[in-house]
Amino acid sequence: QEHFGGLKGLTIAWIGDGNNVLQSFMTSAAKLGMHLRIATPRGFEPDLRITKITEQNSKECGTKLLLTTDPLEAADSANVLVTDTWISMGQEEEKKERLKAFQGYQITMQTAKSAASNWTFLHCLPRKPEEVDDEVFYSPQSLVFQEAENRKWTI
Repeated sequence: QEHFGGLKGLTIAWIGDGNNVLQSFMTSAAKLGMHLRIATPRGFEPDLRITKITEQNSKECGTKLLLTTDPLEAADSANVLVTDTWISMGQEEEKKERLKAFQGYQITMQTAKSAASNWTFLHCLPRKPEEVDDEVFYSPQSLVFQEAENRKWTI
């Protein structure tokens, strides 16, 4: 909102794990007037109950929801590219399996080529290079440090 001047009509592309951070986006995006495009590997989709709520919210609010396994399809025309850790606390033993499942999901400048011309990048930190490459993470389009600062004030 701070960057774009408002949220209504923006398209958010989530590329990564169907975790709690994604599920927070899912329960709020449509209510804020944002379209949501989600790419997760098979077996790492968000909770089905949250998906059903999100589908209903999108229908009621007139926003679009896409669920796919293709990161480039999710990124298509997106204003905001977002990811989070692929290995959350308590999942350390699954690291090898998860890294294999998430191959091709790293956000790169190639991913951003299909995004909107005014695309930005968000990550709630800490970030691992396999999730997003340095070129995107440290680019002028990256808002991760402003995001972290804003989160600080809510703590």
